[in-house]
Amino acid sequence: MASFAIFLLFSLSLLLFNTEARSFTQSSDQPEPLEYHDGPLLSGKISLDLLWYGKFNPDQRAIISDFIASLSSSSPTIRLPSVATWWKGIEKYYKVAKKSSPLVLSSGTQILDETYSLGKSLTNQQIEQLASKGAQKDAINVVFTSADVAVQGFCSSRCGNHGPGSSKDSKFTYIWVGNSDTQCPGQCAWPFHKPIYGPQFSPLVAPNNDVGLDGMVINLATLLAGTATNPFGDGFYQGPKEAPLEAASACPGIYGKGAYPGYAGDLLVDTSTGASYNANGVNARKYLLPALMDPETSTCYTLA
Repeated sequence: MASFAIFLLFSLSLLLFNTEARSFTQSSDQPEPLEYHDGPLLSGKISLDLLWYGKFNPDQRAIISDFIASLSSSSPTIRLPSVATWWKGIEKYYKVAKKSSPLVLSSGTQILDETYSLGKSLTNQQIEQLASKGAQKDAINVVFTSADVAVQGFCSSRCGNHGPGSSKDSKFTYIWVGNSDTQCPGQCAWPFHKPIYGPQFSPLVAPNNDVGLDGMVINLATLLAGTATNPFGDGFYQGPKEAPLEAASACPGIYGKGAYPGYAGDLLVDTSTGASYNANGVNARKYLLPALMDPETSTCYTLA
């Protein structure tokens, strides 16, 4: 469940739990409080096990892998604001829920499926089937589909999704994110591409020089926040259970202070490349990450 709608009428992302991830609905700039529904949150040490479905080159995989490593990095060489400080905001949910063990993420196994084992047109059931490959306890299984893979509902209503899955031996949580570079960058890679709807401001320069992958980072970050705080549909969310707004998706389209419809906010700019970003990561990476809802104040806060 995770909505990643974009703070305006082109709401670029309703990441709906177990269904959608970027659709086009209008949202308010004064979000309602996220209600805690007394269910479990993910806690303890959890690895992110990745399955790359289709063609991703090493540089593209490194963008995502470095982002994941950045979530828990405490290296003093990483400038602030950092990916780790963004992720630390999730700890507030555990405080509100009175959970003593927050989630600590780490890099897990990686599987390459470059032969398109299930073809180039996938159903939701097939995404879950792929996620179950390596499903194990204490892991979130993440499936990335390449730009030439069509997925049920992709672009028309979502850019990814998260939900609980099950295999013969266990239950697990999973995330799917698609590369929208050639299929729908105006829906799933804003603000690095002009949106299909709404105000037509010039797109921002992607911090890793890859519109599709930098868009995937935004969606992955949004879905990770939703997976941690609403893994089984009874955690933190607002709205209907079938189409909830979660930790990041409740603040759609907001990346920096002063954001308004069509404008991502006041962001940091790399003077050498002109790229916009709001978080630093390992290996001198820069990323643009969504605002998170503060469960204590019911306000959206950003790093920049």
